Amino acid sequence: MKYYIIAGEPSGDLQGASLVRALRQADAQADIRCWGGELMAAEGAVLVKHYRDLAFMGFVEVVRNLPTILRNFRFAKADIKAFAPDCLILIDYPGFNMRMAQWGKSNGLRVFYYISPQLWAWHTSRVKVIRECVERMFVIFPFEESFYKKHGVEVTFIGHPLAAVIERHEPPTDFHQKNNLPEDKPIIALLPGSRRQEVARMLGQMLKVPTLFPDYQFVVASAPSLELAFYESFLAGFPSVKSVGNQTYDLLKNAHAALVTSGTATLETALFRVPQVVCYRAGNLSYQLAKRLVNKDLKYISIVNLIAGNRVVEELIQDDFREERTAEALNSILSNEKRQAIFAGYEKVRQLLGPTDCAERAAGYITAAISQPAPHHTKSL
Repeated sequence: MKYYIIAGEPSGDLQGASLVRALRQADAQADIRCWGGELMAAEGAVLVKHYRDLAFMGFVEVVRNLPTILRNFRFAKADIKAFAPDCLILIDYPGFNMRMAQWGKSNGLRVFYYISPQLWAWHTSRVKVIRECVERMFVIFPFEESFYKKHGVEVTFIGHPLAAVIERHEPPTDFHQKNNLPEDKPIIALLPGSRRQEVARMLGQMLKVPTLFPDYQFVVASAPSLELAFYESFLAGFPSVKSVGNQTYDLLKNAHAALVTSGTATLETALFRVPQVVCYRAGNLSYQLAKRLVNKDLKYISIVNLIAGNRVVEELIQDDFREERTAEALNSILSNEKRQAIFAGYEKVRQLLGPTDCAERAAGYITAAISQPAPHHTKSL
């Protein structure tokens, strides 16, 4: 069978790699074409568009890059038609993939969604698109299953793929030596995100904190999609702050605490049992627009707190993400009492994430489904 997968971010590439591997195990003849990154390519998928060319965040940035985005839509449609896959598998990346779901359905494709967009957080009205265009949602958070069932969507909770990825991770024993880091100072990891605009906005603010904690060493996790020179432009005035490239998991395995940009990284940090402060700051216009669109019942922005249903980790959003508040929150998670409370919350989160064979479960369902006629009549490509 032929599979076309679209992922638009590093986290999607990571999860897509597990899915590609599982599809190839379930279907020995699997022919997979993808948008993603090196991880999906390493598992045997043919990479046709890299996520580094797709990462536009915020309303203003999307408008500014609209011509590029429209070219990507045209390329995707032409490439899918030429490949003629048996199904289209979409991974998160809602601004692009929701539109591709509509196009795919209207052109007779079997459409599956692996890892849901955060429709439960905002744009709840767009569930209608999912219900009409997606054959089945494979969701990774327990609260997403009840959300979609309430809206009449075919859905399966498969557990979270990160749990399996992190369980398999084997960190090197020479992390400190390899990165020229002293072993007598605890590490505080800085995870400013993976997209250029995001890192530019977050890292500068994070770097206001290290001088207040002289007994710790601060290490930045640099994203593989961004060049080293980009980080060096921020770190030039901070000689004591180091960065490590493409070693985020090794860094977390050796970290004592972390400042983390809201997103998938907050869950990764939790699964490595690293006490964290979640931070987020957007452009003012984007933030004001987001405030008007977000679900008013949503109490938290971090995945860790959303899964737990209570405040496991501190969240510093927009104006709260300033030097004195950040230092205060970071200092609090260095005390043993606070750390033990966080660890208890992390354990609850891990239990709620369910089984670790999620990619295999999704792949098994998809390969079985496309070997049978589609459940509803559709047009052909």
